[in-house]
Amino acid sequence: MEISPQEMAVREDFVKKAASLFQRGYATGAAGNMSCLTPDGNLIATPTGSSLGNLDPLNLSKTDLEGNLLMGPKPTKEVKFHLALIKGRNDVKAVVHLHSTYCTALGCLKNLDPHNVIAPFTPYVVMRMCKVGLAPYYKPGSEMLCKAVAEMAPNHKAIILANHGPVVGGIDLNSAINNIEELEATAKLYFILHNNPKEIRYLTDSEVEELL
Repeated sequence: MEISPQEMAVREDFVKKAASLFQRGYATGAAGNMSCLTPDGNLIATPTGSSLGNLDPLNLSKTDLEGNLLMGPKPTKEVKFHLALIKGRNDVKAVVHLHSTYCTALGCLKNLDPHNVIAPFTPYVVMRMCKVGLAPYYKPGSEMLCKAVAEMAPNHKAIILANHGPVVGGIDLNSAINNIEELEATAKLYFILHNNPKEIRYLTDSEVEELL
């Protein structure tokens, strides 16, 4: 299968953005993965075991929307929940999954609201992602985890996987990355503010409504 000039441009941008996430500390080692739709309607994704800091545009995994490999090495085992989020929402064409520190820590806490993990105290997560969901813990790459993401996708473009990390979609790769960075920053604020939980001023329902 040949790579069109249009797809090569997408691949080069993919590698550049992945390296930026790695260099800025959002990903370490071989943790984390990304995917996005290609101009021909298929998907490119990070290969299994690869590092976001050292990808090759000619050596990315390419699958169809059922996860069947079309070109390149075997994709990350988590490509299934990438596809579940993409197929579950019209506004998601790219997905980023990280093990970023604060979102992962948040997902390790008990008694979170699975429909709205972070009660809004700034407008930015609301504006970019509305409500952030929480998927229950399942083994990474498992069918049960994929099913959980698929069930939540119609109501959430951003989901924190319990005891695992965030998975966030966007209309394109740039949007997905901006969304997950905003979510990580908000999770950091969550832990800072919860040293004094009685002092937090949350947005009111009417303030949230005007953002949607």
